[in-house]
Amino acid sequence: MARIAGVDLPKDKKIEVALTYIFGIGKTSAKKILAEAGIEPTMKSGDLAESDVLKIRTILDRDYVVEGDLRRDVTMNIKRLMDIGSYRGLRHRKGLPARGQRTKTNARTRKGPKRSAMSGKKKSLAKK
Repeated sequence: MARIAGVDLPKDKKIEVALTYIFGIGKTSAKKILAEAGIEPTMKSGDLAESDVLKIRTILDRDYVVEGDLRRDVTMNIKRLMDIGSYRGLRHRKGLPARGQRTKTNARTRKGPKRSAMSGKKKSLAKK
C-alpha cells in the first residue's frame, strides 16, 4: 500500500483516482502529477514501484500544498475573516452559508437539523 503525504492510498484503484484521496489533490492535479512523473494513469496504485512513489512524493513536496498544511491554511483564513469582522466571517461565526445561497429553504448542511416551531402545540389547560 502506497503511503503519500500521510495518506494510505487504496490498492485496488487506478493511481489517478487514488491520488484524489489526498486533501488538496483533485482529478486535474492528479493527471498533471502523473504526467510529470511519467506514470501511466491507468496503473493500479498497488502495482506502483517504490521509485514511482518517490517521484510522486517529490513532486507533491515541491509544487503542492496538501493535507495538514492546506487544512491549517484554510482554517487560518476563516479565522482571519472572523477576527476582522467581515460579512463572510460573520456568516462563518453564525454557521450560515457564506457565499450568497438562500437560507429560507435548504442550507440544512450549514444550519443543521430543522428545529420545529412550537406554534402547532396546544397548551394543556390547568385543572382548578
